[in-house]
Amino acid sequence: MFNEMMRAEIWLQDHLTSQLGIDDLANRLGYSTSQVRRRFKQCFGLSPSAYRDTLRLEKAARLLALTPSSIHTIAIRSGYQNHSAFSRAFQRRYHQTPRQYRQTQRFKLRSPTYCQGHSGAPPDFDIRSLPPRQALVTRLYQKSGASSLTNLHKWAHLAKGAETLPERIKQAPTIAVLHSTPLPCEFERIDIGPLIDQQAADGLAIPASFRVLELPEQRHARLTVKNPEEIPDALQYLVREGLAKKHCYASGEPAQVRLLQQGAEVLLPVFVTRP
Repeated sequence: MFNEMMRAEIWLQDHLTSQLGIDDLANRLGYSTSQVRRRFKQCFGLSPSAYRDTLRLEKAARLLALTPSSIHTIAIRSGYQNHSAFSRAFQRRYHQTPRQYRQTQRFKLRSPTYCQGHSGAPPDFDIRSLPPRQALVTRLYQKSGASSLTNLHKWAHLAKGAETLPERIKQAPTIAVLHSTPLPCEFERIDIGPLIDQQAADGLAIPASFRVLELPEQRHARLTVKNPEEIPDALQYLVREGLAKKHCYASGEPAQVRLLQQGAEVLLPVFVTRP
C-alpha cells in the first residue's frame, strides 16, 4: 500500500499547477476516490487535497524568498489561478501576506552568517551548466527537523527494493534531490538513487518503490563539502551571499547532491542575471 501512496504523493507534487483533481489520481491508481483519501491520510496524516495545498504554499514561500519573480507569477507557478485566493491561503499558513513574507525572508538573507560554527573562508564554488541526465530514484521520507542527510551514503540499505537492483546499477554514481533544502518543508523528502543512461534503463526491471527521474539541462552553483552534515550551511551561504557575487540567484528548484567517495558535490539550480 505504501508504494502506491508514495506514487500518489509524487503525482500530487508533479501536478501542482494542474487542474486535475483527486478523482483523476484515483483513476490513475485504480482505486475509488474514498479509498485514496483514506489510505493517503493513513500514510501522510493529511488528505490528498490538503497535502497538495501544503506543497503549493511551500513552493510559493521558496520562490518568494529566493527569486525576484512577481507575486502574481509566483501564485501561478504554485498552482493558483486566483491571486486573491493565493494571498488568503498564504496568510492562513504563514500569518503574513506574501509581500510581508518576502520582506522578512530577504532581511534574514541579507545578514551573512555562513558556518557560524565554522572557522575559515567560505567555500569556493562555480556556476556550471549540466546536460540532461536520468536517475533511478526512490523516495525517502522523514519528519521535518530530523535530518536524514547523514544517511545519504546508506541509501541502498534504507530503500525498499534496492537489493534487487543489478550490482552495476548500485555501483553507479548516486544523486540525491533534496526537496526540503535550502528552506524547510513540513515533510522532508529526498529522491535518491544511481545515475543511469538510456542503455542501462532499457530492459531494467524497476522495483515498485523506484522510478526514472529526468533531470533537465540546467545551470547550477556547484561546490563540494567534506561531510553531508555541511550541506545545509553550504546552501545557506550560497543563497545568503555567495550567488550575488556571481550575478545569479536560486531558481527555487530543489538542490541536488552527488555523492563522492569522500564528501559530496552540492548542486543548486540557479538563474544567471548577467553574463
